[in-house]
Amino acid sequence: MDAFIILAIIIALGIFSKNAAVWIASGALIVFRLLPNEQLLNWTNQYAVKIGIAILTMGVLAPIALGKITIANLLDTVKSGAGILAIIIGIGVAYLGGKGTGLLAAQPQIVTGLMVGTIIGVAFFRGVPVGPLIAAGILALFANLLK
Repeated sequence: MDAFIILAIIIALGIFSKNAAVWIASGALIVFRLLPNEQLLNWTNQYAVKIGIAILTMGVLAPIALGKITIANLLDTVKSGAGILAIIIGIGVAYLGGKGTGLLAAQPQIVTGLMVGTIIGVAFFRGVPVGPLIAAGILALFANLLK
C-alpha cells in the first residue's frame, strides 16, 4: 500500500511541477504494480536506468549522426578555454553519475529524497529533471567525506 501512496504523491508533484516524465513514469509503475506478475516491475527495476541512459546518450549524440557536429567542431572545442572546461566538467559529471548509480543501488531509499528535491527544483527554480543520478553522485561524494 505504501508504494501506491508514494507513487501517487510523486504523480501529484509531477503534475504540479508540469513534469510529464515524472508523472508518466510514476503512473506506469502503478500500472506495473497492479499486474498479477511482478516480472515487468522487476525488469524495470533492473534495466530502466541503463536503457534511459542509453536513450539520453543517443539524444546527445544525434547531432553528430545528423552531421551538425564535425571533426573540425571537435578540434575547435579542444582549442578554446570554454571547450576544455566543458570537457573537464563532462568528466566530473560522468564520474558523479557513476557514483550516484552505485549509491542508488546500495541505498534505494535515497531515491525519495532525490526525487522530491528534483521535483522542487523543477517546480520552483525552473530546473530540468535530469539530475537524480548526478545528485546521488554528489551525495555519495559528501557522504564519503563525512565518514
